[in-house]
Amino acid sequence: MMKLSTRTIAASMAIAGIFTAVAGYGLLEHPDGTLSDRLYHHASASDGEIVVIGMDQRALDALGPMPWPRSYMADAINYLNADPEQKPAVIGIDVLYVGESADPDGDAALVAAAEVGGNVVTAAAATFGSDLVADGEEFYMDSRAVLAWDAPFSPLDAATETGHINAMADEDGILRHGLLYVDTPEEERVYSFSRKIYERYAEEKGITPRSLPQTQDGFFYLPYTSAPGGYYDGVSILDLLEETVDASYFADKIVLIGPYAAGLQDEYRTSIDHAAPMYGIEIQANQIDAFRSGFLPQEVPQAVQLVLLFCISFLALLWFRDRKVSLSVVAWLAVSLGWIGLCAVLYCSGWVLHAFWVPFAVTMLFICTVAVNYKNAQKEKRRITDTFGRYVDPAILKELLVQGGAAEDLGGKMFDIAVLFVDIRGFTTMSESLPPTTIVEILNRYLSLTTECIMRYQGTLDKFVGDCTMAFWNAPLPQEDAVYLACCAAMDMVEGSKALGEELLEKYGRTVSFGVGVHAGPAVVGNIGAPQRMDYTAIGDTVNTSARLEANAPGGKVLISQVVADALGDRAETTSLGGSIKLKGKAEGFETLTLDSLQRNCRRTK
Repeated sequence: MMKLSTRTIAASMAIAGIFTAVAGYGLLEHPDGTLSDRLYHHASASDGEIVVIGMDQRALDALGPMPWPRSYMADAINYLNADPEQKPAVIGIDVLYVGESADPDGDAALVAAAEVGGNVVTAAAATFGSDLVADGEEFYMDSRAVLAWDAPFSPLDAATETGHINAMADEDGILRHGLLYVDTPEEERVYSFSRKIYERYAEEKGITPRSLPQTQDGFFYLPYTSAPGGYYDGVSILDLLEETVDASYFADKIVLIGPYAAGLQDEYRTSIDHAAPMYGIEIQANQIDAFRSGFLPQEVPQAVQLVLLFCISFLALLWFRDRKVSLSVVAWLAVSLGWIGLCAVLYCSGWVLHAFWVPFAVTMLFICTVAVNYKNAQKEKRRITDTFGRYVDPAILKELLVQGGAAEDLGGKMFDIAVLFVDIRGFTTMSESLPPTTIVEILNRYLSLTTECIMRYQGTLDKFVGDCTMAFWNAPLPQEDAVYLACCAAMDMVEGSKALGEELLEKYGRTVSFGVGVHAGPAVVGNIGAPQRMDYTAIGDTVNTSARLEANAPGGKVLISQVVADALGDRAETTSLGGSIKLKGKAEGFETLTLDSLQRNCRRTK
């Protein structure tokens, strides 16, 4: 299990806190509203219990611009209620009749029609604004104070039930909530036009009204069930006045009469369709249907949703950190799609979540962590290349880069390795008789030869110490038959030194040769040193023994231990020197052998 540092946890919490703050300050409101509205609201066919009669363009063309004489509405009500056995259950008039008009007869006709029908609900409206409010000795500014209350003129108010028709859109201009009640300046609580109509409808049908929805500051979430035009069958108020529609069609139904033309400025963008406007009378119809069905989902408290967002963002960030892209993609899709599915399920159960918050946060974290992980991987590859590029065979370096995280473990680990030391015999005497520039040239030729042999057999070049070279096998990556590879390199060095020695003899009149020592066993391999200066090297008794074998090897000879001889088996011809060579630090009985010949292309694999 990956260990997490305090710094990593603190950074993840800080980033999760940023996403939570962005959501909490409402910066995601617009995209969240768009996704949530598409997820939650789907148009369905009306059951026909609610009918909208429009004060539409056809009526405007025939009757002239509004306001119309109030006698027109009186005639419409009288026509709907002409047959007491076939009249509507409720007639809702979504028109403000504030104060007495210049036509007393029209006012009286409207009041009389409402009194006779006994099934009319009229509209009232509040004017909201900011006002200084006293609370004991404290004062505060109320940004939603009711500055004015427009109710029907007194006789009509007495003859009908009244509900407010106020509607308030969210900050993005979309109407998602209904306002259940308004507290008037006279400290009277007036419920909404739609609620009054629903309660009157329930009374007429002899059913118990469903309980009031849970509200926050008077607002409740409105689940739209019908799109614009869903309640409108093309019936105009002009059809009632001209008596061209059968009044019995409206029997026992909820009839809503209100503005239904673009020029009347009573249209809103709603959560069921952001593109097509919905007239206010249809919003009232949707609210009534919500009361009828009893499906009035509650929004999960903001604080709870912010805590969920923080926790999911925090855990997602920890998961994405240093994770393979394939696993990150699976987690990203699982969390994002799972959250949207959870939102849909909870909505059907009566709870509303912000559908966009979690997918947005997880998507951004996924993109950012993939970018950071890629950057870190590139940085790690450069670090590995810088560390091992000059010391190991390109095939091993490539494997290190593929494994990626291997460099994280190179701080000092125990490996079973084969160690090779090679030194130039006669170099000191030569250096005393030749110019320094020539000595450097000869040294570089020999060191190039040893390096080529080490790389040829996938060894790790540890270091050059003067005219001595050290290399090892089976680290930093495991290698099959590492001892055999080390001995192949040793034999190639001896063979290569012969040709080079003959060249030097001809050119300078002097020659040199190699003495090589090979031993195998456990050693600590890793970055050894101080933070300011480190070497990737091997330390331990195995290394020391190999160095002492090399120190005792005559020119042109390879000395090996019995451990090496056993690993080579019948692929090598050796000559035991018994205990004739005493290695410093080794007890009696440590057997030393010369490697006389070695079969090639006989590497053993599992």
